[in-house]
Amino acid sequence: MTVRVQQEAFAAGAELDAFTARATGAGAIVSFTGVVRDVAGGLIAMEIEQYPGMTERAIAEIVDAARSRWDLAEVLVIHRHGPLAPGAPIMMVATASAHRAAAFEAADYLMDYLKSRAPFWKKEITQRGEHWVEATTQDEDALSRW
Repeated sequence: MTVRVQQEAFAAGAELDAFTARATGAGAIVSFTGVVRDVAGGLIAMEIEQYPGMTERAIAEIVDAARSRWDLAEVLVIHRHGPLAPGAPIMMVATASAHRAAAFEAADYLMDYLKSRAPFWKKEITQRGEHWVEATTQDEDALSRW
């Protein structure tokens, strides 16, 4: 299991190659990379805040919960913080398992819980000003399936 919370950019392809090399014995590898998108129009940057230590522990708990539900050979979670431009990679999740169903389900589970339960605070800086991004009902509803 690898959990990294960092300000630096990452190369998803290189991360996936390294992850694949560590996931010995896996028959399926699933990855997801999220990028900053300009939902409202006019986004200059998204600023992500977090508490060092607390954030990593919370993500590790989410990963542990996934590992208790699915037989996973390896898990990777990378999440960035600080100011991020539109189109920049913001996070990555990768799961490896003997079978594809477990890898897909675990990745989906991790994404839902990271989106709603990981302690990050996001502020959009737009041409019209700044505002904090609030949790959506849709994100919360996604947790009900687990």
